[in-house]
Amino acid sequence: MLGQGRYHAVVPTVNIGQAKTELSRLIALALAGEDVEIARDGVPVVRLVPVALVNPGARFLAAAGSLGDEIRMGDDFEFTDAELDEMLDQ
Repeated sequence: MLGQGRYHAVVPTVNIGQAKTELSRLIALALAGEDVEIARDGVPVVRLVPVALVNPGARFLAAAGSLGDEIRMGDDFEFTDAELDEMLDQ
């Protein structure tokens, strides 16, 4: 379809063996916005794309408070400056 203003982007395609060796680089490409296809015997079987995280800390925050009434901290939990100095001087 020449002249219609459309084009197909070239998607990097690597075989599984190469993907194992270059996984860090392929992840970096995906995080940079490029789709990466992984092929078996030259036939693309999967596409590596970044996961869209709405709120990266959501999983951590979901657990906040789950042990809220179970954990207690003593009043002497933190060391004083003098106690830290004594420990570091040893």
